[in-house]
Amino acid sequence: VQLQASGGGLVQAGGSLRLSCAASGSFFDSATMGWYRQAPEKQRELVASINSRGFTNYAASVRGRFTISRDNAKNTVNLQMNSLKPEDTAVYYCNYYLAFSRQNLWGQGTLVTVSS
Repeated sequence: VQLQASGGGLVQAGGSLRLSCAASGSFFDSATMGWYRQAPEKQRELVASINSRGFTNYAASVRGRFTISRDNAKNTVNLQMNSLKPEDTAVYYCNYYLAFSRQNLWGQGTLVTVSS
């Protein structure tokens, strides 16, 4: 499985961006997909995840502003980010986790910069 993330960029505070991650390979519909981010000099943190049944989980800092969704027919997971804040500035990584094989994969990262 390979992950290709896209959609990052520069946006003003209060704006929106939509990240997408396309996965190649098998078992996408069985995987938990997530978006993580890593700001400079900080640890990578979970932003949002969605499991195979569509249940979602969000970091408290983004709940109500970000929405994760998946399209199993297209093997894609998206992150709609609204009301962006400068503190959302980070490299965002797509993650694929398949529990039965413990396969844990990362995309290449896409930079999101929110200016104040």
